[in-house]
Amino acid sequence: MHYDPIKDIFARWIKRIPFLRVLFYKLLDIMFLRAWYVRRELKKLRSLLGDKEISIYDAGTGYGQYAYFMSRKLTPNKIYAIDVKKEWIEDCKEFFTGRGLKNVSFGIEDLTEIDHNERFNLILSVDVMEHIADDIKVFNNFYKALKPGGYLMINTPSIFGGSDVHDDHEESFIGEHARIGYSFDDLKNKLEPIGFEVYQSKYTYGQWGDRAWRMGIKYPIQMVNASKLLLLALPFYYLLTFWLTLIFMYIDFSSDNKVGAGINFIAKKSDKRK
Repeated sequence: MHYDPIKDIFARWIKRIPFLRVLFYKLLDIMFLRAWYVRRELKKLRSLLGDKEISIYDAGTGYGQYAYFMSRKLTPNKIYAIDVKKEWIEDCKEFFTGRGLKNVSFGIEDLTEIDHNERFNLILSVDVMEHIADDIKVFNNFYKALKPGGYLMINTPSIFGGSDVHDDHEESFIGEHARIGYSFDDLKNKLEPIGFEVYQSKYTYGQWGDRAWRMGIKYPIQMVNASKLLLLALPFYYLLTFWLTLIFMYIDFSSDNKVGAGINFIAKKSDKRK
């Protein structure tokens, strides 16, 4: 049971009506706890990088949600947003051009094959690395692409149920994952030998965040997958559950989770490789 077909339905609608895309971004920002964490940590990193114009690499932009946020909230900047899916990139180009956002450009790139050299101050990778088998090659590419002192933010499912997998024989609810997720030690042990230093790491979607995910995202999607007619019931469902979902998310967002289904990991490029 996956949510990619549901995402594709939204994609078709937001492509037809640009105004709906902005509402879609706002909906994602509200209903997905990962967006709460990513936006908060991006603001902190922007402050650390000072008042100068910075260059940002949105490594797997998807619908352009975070490129849109960064283009307006992390200024001054120049953003290069990429994805492997041509249709998503063309769609983003059309929307961002229509909105007059001239500080964002787009490209079609495979992260295992990129060859940028000390180009970016900040690299953002949200829900991407769990899809890539050769993650070490991508991490090396990220290191090369960053300027000295630059930051890499990885937001990804963790090994603690992040792909909604709880044993070796269970299929991911999310689908198309090369791995179920990462732990702090996984990322630390893979990034430090390359030359990165751990700046910060937070587990997300702890017990309260996981409850919010199930109530606000998983169960409604399962309903719609069971029958498209149940779309008509969703407004009534959210009327009953919306505020409780937000409360659970806020508790998670304000907590120091010892473990969680997600991890937000920030590394800094040191001046020299070890």
